[in-house]
Amino acid sequence: MANISFEGKVAIVTGAGGGLGRQHALELARRGAKVVVNDLGGAVDGSGGSSEAAQKVVAEIKALGGEAIANGSSVTDDAGVALMVKDAMDAWGRIDILVANAGVLRDRSFSKMEIADFEFVMAVHLMGTVKPVKAVWEIMKAQNYGRIIVTTSSTGLYGNFGQANYGAAKLSLVGFMNTMKIEGQKNNIHINAISPVAATRMTESLMPPDILERLAPEAVTPGVVFLCSEEAPSGVVLTAGAGAFAVARIVETEGAYLGNDLTVEAVRDHWAQISDETGQKAYVTGGEQTQKFFRKMMGG
Repeated sequence: MANISFEGKVAIVTGAGGGLGRQHALELARRGAKVVVNDLGGAVDGSGGSSEAAQKVVAEIKALGGEAIANGSSVTDDAGVALMVKDAMDAWGRIDILVANAGVLRDRSFSKMEIADFEFVMAVHLMGTVKPVKAVWEIMKAQNYGRIIVTTSSTGLYGNFGQANYGAAKLSLVGFMNTMKIEGQKNNIHINAISPVAATRMTESLMPPDILERLAPEAVTPGVVFLCSEEAPSGVVLTAGAGAFAVARIVETEGAYLGNDLTVEAVRDHWAQISDETGQKAYVTGGEQTQKFFRKMMGG
């Protein structure tokens, strides 16, 4: 099969001044994409800001013979997001790919976490993805083509101590993706999620050095770049780290129909059947779950 190429394609990568975003931007550029390298240049907790990091990645891309421009907008700022999209359209006249990678951490146990820290992390991860997607959506619809990657996390999928804000934000992006995959289908807009395990500024304090060495961001990038391609699926959560790739799914058991015995005790007494994993399914739309309930009602 032919190598995957992005010749003629334009990509925006947010949070691309370092770590995962930098690797995504570089690989897209190596394969021919023109890239908007977005990075606020702030600290891990979101404080501060400088476009120097984005400029350095642009210089790397140009040294490879590619085309790129830097953008220092915050993904939470409406005017900044509009400028980021305008920069891409002014330079190249289209936007084919959006990799929403920007993120922050403000970790603390929930008892010690300030509501302001919860709201800030939600704003960066959730709204900092929604706003760029909204800004490119009509462009992609008019083109009848688009590839969007949102960034989720194992913390959102499965939980992690001290990261209630991060986990809530990251799983919310899966819910966002699940509806956008449906709304984008008729216009060939595919949207997927990457759940990376990688050594970045956000994880360097969480793991020992020998493990961090094996979790290089470039081990995640091949999966992301595949999801940016014409051959990408839609509505998939791809997990990646240390060269391993897998698909995560939300599944639902077949469950039990209790009929007229709608009591708390009946739920207790049928719990083994309700939670039995035999025949569990991953649904594509919420309507499929509703159909199951109707089927059980009619068959009950």
